[in-house]
Amino acid sequence: YEEVRELMDSYIDQAILGNLESVTIIHGFGTGAIRNAVWEYLKQCPYAKSYRYGQEGEGLNGVTVVKLK
Repeated sequence: YEEVRELMDSYIDQAILGNLESVTIIHGFGTGAIRNAVWEYLKQCPYAKSYRYGQEGEGLNGVTVVKLK
């Protein structure tokens, strides 16, 4: 979880500085451990307005799409 948190902090910071409205986080399907860590991070992230799994053509449950504030 700690490694995911550090990567997410950096990624979200860069997205905010770049004035992006949304980002896509690729975590894959696997066991779900990384996906769960990403979602736990996003629950506490003050810059995440909303987040959801990808839709068809976006990567389905292998990605998380985050709308930024």
